[in-house]
Amino acid sequence: MNIGTNVYLRKVASQDQTEFLQLMRASMDIHRPWITPPTTPQMFRNYLQRIRRSDHEGYAICRTDDDRIVGVININHIVRGTFQNASLGYYVGEPYQGHGYMQQGLEQLLRLAFSTLGLHRLEANIQPDNVRSKALVESCGFDFEGISRNFLYIDGEWRDHERWSVFADRDSLRP
Repeated sequence: MNIGTNVYLRKVASQDQTEFLQLMRASMDIHRPWITPPTTPQMFRNYLQRIRRSDHEGYAICRTDDDRIVGVININHIVRGTFQNASLGYYVGEPYQGHGYMQQGLEQLLRLAFSTLGLHRLEANIQPDNVRSKALVESCGFDFEGISRNFLYIDGEWRDHERWSVFADRDSLRP
């Protein structure tokens, strides 16, 4: 738990299935065409399998006052060695959009990724029309790097994405 914020991060667990799926089903309109979060029990099981691998992490963003899940941040495709890089995926539940929870959660995730996980660089790949997502990462210190053409297959088509990144300011790899 982080003192002074309205949210905290914790790993997504199998016990979250009911709450998680209800929130994602209720939020489908704000997620399309940006992402396709799990909305069925099978999709949730597949998601859990993915975040249990060594190259993925999945964190629930929970409100401190009632422990409700308000959103999710995933660290995907973690590459170790001299790269120490990963990409992010994140989404908020519709009832919690616009309350600053995602910014607080992403700020906490950056501290976790750069200290505890020892990563050096994180990327957020965002569709050009997703103004809210671009504003979120920019407010958390990410810099725009360029356009990746036909980058991800989402909602039935290949979509361009803007690549945003942030990195830890240090001279050496964590031992």
